[in-house]
Amino acid sequence: METIHISEEIKQALDEGKPVVALESALITHGFAYPANVAITRRMAQAIRDAGAIPAVVGIWRGVPTVGLSDAQVETMAADETAVKVSVRDLPLTGVRQVHGGTTVAATSLLAQRVGVRVFATGGIGGVHRGHPEDVSADLPVLASTPLIVVCAGAKSILDLPRTLEYLETWGVPVLGWQTEEFPAFYSRTSGLKLDIRVEDAAHVAAIFRTQRSLRLPQGLLVTVPIPAADEVPAEEVEPLIAQAVAEADAQGITGKAITPFILARMVALSESRTKAANESLLVNNARVAAQIAQALAA
Repeated sequence: METIHISEEIKQALDEGKPVVALESALITHGFAYPANVAITRRMAQAIRDAGAIPAVVGIWRGVPTVGLSDAQVETMAADETAVKVSVRDLPLTGVRQVHGGTTVAATSLLAQRVGVRVFATGGIGGVHRGHPEDVSADLPVLASTPLIVVCAGAKSILDLPRTLEYLETWGVPVLGWQTEEFPAFYSRTSGLKLDIRVEDAAHVAAIFRTQRSLRLPQGLLVTVPIPAADEVPAEEVEPLIAQAVAEADAQGITGKAITPFILARMVALSESRTKAANESLLVNNARVAAQIAQALAA
């Protein structure tokens, strides 16, 4: 049985040194409802192709970790209500269960890096949960131990952003600001939190990554990209919605894997879908930036 299946397109691209950008599938199975999940995945993939790179959707297909899910597989997974959410600890279990699964940032990063993909685009990474500092996303330790460039709009703003940045600093993960000096707050362009370094373009990111690799450091590189200004939801509007959604989650005893999907869904309802539109905008923008970085690495 294959440990990781790689599609022919992705295998050929990697063999030829072409730029490849990984995409997660947890947003397909647990981030957006059908058919919006298919639509946003296609928009991200097209943005990557338009920028000259090749998209590789990562997920679990019938129990097999797969890098390069086909359009038909994405469609099937998107409509499958029994598909599970798969983080790193779940990877050894999926083969036994023979299920379809959407891989998180942590699992996607690990699988992509294992086959030679060096750039991954997502929305926002996980982090330390507000009010529950013991609840730390697996995304963070994976970033600290997986040499890969992860492009995101910061951490999800429903999290404790200062503690999340502190964790990344402690574990030696460089956090770069794409044309910004502040950590983006997902729906909002700024958070008031200063970053390690501002980068102006893909060549700058590629140079830092090459230096990191030449030193044989174990960490990945986190590139944080502010949401396009036209689609931003300002922090002063987002914060009351987050506070209400978090309070509702606490009142209902929602914890662990279920808490982030619950809060994000409540945010969509409370904001009358403004946060959904913002999420879609930043996902496509991050995919575009990631493709530029992949191109610079392949040059």
